[in-house]
Amino acid sequence: MPEYKWNPQSLLELSNGYWQTSVLHAAIKIDLFSVLDEQALRAEELADKIGADKDGLQRLLTALVAIELLVKKDDCFSCTRSAAVFLSRQSPLYLGNIIQHHRQLMESWAHLDEAVMTGQPVRAAYAGDDPEWRRNFLLGMHDLAMLLAPKLISQIDLGGRRRLLDLGGGPGTWAIHFCKKYPELQATVYDLPSSRSFAEETVACFGLEERVGFVGGDFLLEKVSGSYDVVWLSHILHGEGPQEVRIILDNVASVLEPGGLLLIHEFVLDDAGSGPLFPALFSLNMLLGTPAGRSYSGEQLFELLRDAGFKDTQNLDLDLPGSSSVIAAKV
Repeated sequence: MPEYKWNPQSLLELSNGYWQTSVLHAAIKIDLFSVLDEQALRAEELADKIGADKDGLQRLLTALVAIELLVKKDDCFSCTRSAAVFLSRQSPLYLGNIIQHHRQLMESWAHLDEAVMTGQPVRAAYAGDDPEWRRNFLLGMHDLAMLLAPKLISQIDLGGRRRLLDLGGGPGTWAIHFCKKYPELQATVYDLPSSRSFAEETVACFGLEERVGFVGGDFLLEKVSGSYDVVWLSHILHGEGPQEVRIILDNVASVLEPGGLLLIHEFVLDDAGSGPLFPALFSLNMLLGTPAGRSYSGEQLFELLRDAGFKDTQNLDLDLPGSSSVIAAKV
């Protein structure tokens, strides 16, 4: 038999890979890792503690041991080191909020064929209608930014700049980290009014209330006011179609001072349209949930920036984990 990139076994593993994903999602939803980070427990003890069916819980625990997120010793279950660091609420590196957001997306992915055939989203927009959805999304964005911001910001020079606009900044995590690195910087987080409490709470945790403010509004419906010498746009453009992206970029150009810097942080497709994998998958995620959102290629973003009057456009050569990129441009 000739060798193939994919074989029956690997295709079946790809097909049922969501089973492992569902195990992780269920464990996060019932907060198993936080409980087992505090003490090792037998299945029946844990079932009594969280009010679960013993047999159902035993099966879940066995799967988590097989996945190597839990360990079992003398019939007691406890977290692996990785689970304790990233999946327990007691940890400052907790990723449970973004994982719960991923869980909320799963139902729509089961209807991907419908979205492909109709070109229409199959889930409701998540911008504020469901409080739990919004909370998981905002806190999940905070979790991810807490991991990535120190590494990314250390590679970006904002020396001499004084006023930063974090457009669509949600909980304000990026603005906070920019201000931590640059003591002379003042920042404004602009997002929907429903994000205000999350942003103010996050800013207060870092003691930056005097330097990071919040303005509520919708940058697709309202003109952003103020004057800034740097604007940060992190994972905003993929939620919109080209027409809306033009509105956003025009809005940014109107508040940037001459010589002002725009930084776009996005999942960027290659110009050949052949990947990378995560931006390609993320573009489908936008098809499922937005009327026109998508992942853009670098060439597409450069053209949109030129149309909005930006110049000196470049893809920054940064050492970043994952598949994100940062594009810089000036007015």
